[in-house]
Amino acid sequence: MTKQRLYLYDTTLRDGQQTQGVQFSTPEKAQIAEVLDTLGVDYVEGGWPGANPTDSEFFDAKPKMAATFTAFGMTKRAGMSAENDDVLAAVMNAGTPAVCLVGKSHDFHVKTALGITLEENTDNVARSIAYLVAQGREALFDAEHFFDGYKSNPTYALEVIKAAFAAGARWIVLCDTNGGTLPREVYEITKAVIAAGIPGDHLGIHTHNDTENAVANTLASVDAGARQIQGTLNGLGERCGNANLTTLIPTLLLKEPYTSAYEIGVRKEALIGLTRASRLLDDILNRVPMKQAAYVGASAFAHKAGLHASAILKDPTTYEHIEPGVVGNERIIPMSNQAGQSNLRKRLTDAGLSVEKRNPALSAILNRIKEREAVGYSYDTAQASFELLARSELGLAESFFDVERYRVISERRRNARGHLVVESEAVVTVQLPSGAKTTSYYKNEHSDEMSDDGPVNALWQALKRDLGPYQDIVDGVRLVDFKVRITNGGTEAVTRVIIDFEDSEGRRWSTVGVSANIVDASFEALLEALNWKLARDGAIRAG
Repeated sequence: MTKQRLYLYDTTLRDGQQTQGVQFSTPEKAQIAEVLDTLGVDYVEGGWPGANPTDSEFFDAKPKMAATFTAFGMTKRAGMSAENDDVLAAVMNAGTPAVCLVGKSHDFHVKTALGITLEENTDNVARSIAYLVAQGREALFDAEHFFDGYKSNPTYALEVIKAAFAAGARWIVLCDTNGGTLPREVYEITKAVIAAGIPGDHLGIHTHNDTENAVANTLASVDAGARQIQGTLNGLGERCGNANLTTLIPTLLLKEPYTSAYEIGVRKEALIGLTRASRLLDDILNRVPMKQAAYVGASAFAHKAGLHASAILKDPTTYEHIEPGVVGNERIIPMSNQAGQSNLRKRLTDAGLSVEKRNPALSAILNRIKEREAVGYSYDTAQASFELLARSELGLAESFFDVERYRVISERRRNARGHLVVESEAVVTVQLPSGAKTTSYYKNEHSDEMSDDGPVNALWQALKRDLGPYQDIVDGVRLVDFKVRITNGGTEAVTRVIIDFEDSEGRRWSTVGVSANIVDASFEALLEALNWKLARDGAIRAG
């Protein structure tokens, strides 16, 4: 059977940028576009030329890509020609091979938002698309609020998209702009559109996630015959987000009936870069990746229950729907007080620690975990701290250095100019195995009204500033995330701190610290991070 072609249209750089708190710089847009192109999407929508300086600068740079570079804009305004509409002119002047124009397809919006007649709106759509085609551009029409419009007035909704198609639009994109349509409705309405004369191979789908159905709605439209899919990396987008291409791409490539029936521009060998692409976007946005994200999340292939881990050791397919490495992810066996010996042995094996089934140390490790979690520790995500605990119970712990004392001070004051400043400083004294002592000082210094990076950062910088023979190993380690949780109430509450770290090789790990003092809990996690790094890399280096 000949496979049908599905086309992927990415709008991360435009619709994704509508996310609250998200604003891409021009270099960041170029970086994301390169990743998308490497994956193999068919269209990369760069933004709205003329809408803001960043978008205009990005289109001026004209990044080279195999994907079709696309500009976004709106149909011409009533009362002027397409040739004389300055907003449309800015989009055309970007010089992209494809242009996507958004227009109204819901009669309510035409009358209420635009304040024009239905006939005028249809004419605006048709003339705008015809103008694009006359200029040699591939024309796409985003039928805004189409599903709501069809349910309200199917005759008019169809009239608008038929006018765009007759004017030469390559793609008619059905938009669930408010995100309230459900999969069965999407399927039936897409079928009705095709029956009304818009061929499926000219039909696209653009969904929002306001009912958590964006991916399901997209697949429903494909099942009904649509052949272009619009979405964003990590489901980025306004309100609750857009259809998540990070979920859709592997589903189309790996799941039936899509694997047998369709082909997409992303090849299976490129799929291994999907997790990296997802996390790169989060790095650019300075956001913590969502651990529960399908396919690419850190917990997507995590097996916490002992029963699961026991089966995973025998055959991973017992509790995994795909092999994690196919999408560039990895299997994790977390440790917690729910864990059994199967989890424990698997996690120890992953850490390079081979322990026989009947080794009494296994019970000792499990008991130690349960004792510590009872007082606030959590080893579910703090894998590095678990490994250090296990090494201790197995008699494999190494003493690299000892912290004799530390002191940290934070000060909030007015400077000589009368500006409010906050500064932190820390001193750490370390004793090395040779008997030598080093005392390191660090101060977060800022001028004028700049605030510092906090007492934990000051401690971190002081701690790793002078570790003698280990300095070259710890220099590239950086703190990438910091999470605090109060495990019981009141001012004397126990505080749990989990910190994520990354080294210069891109390897990540997490540690946990617990104390009634938040700074001391943080310091414990910082210490564990360096000890784990030295245990892993120091042992290799010594060997």
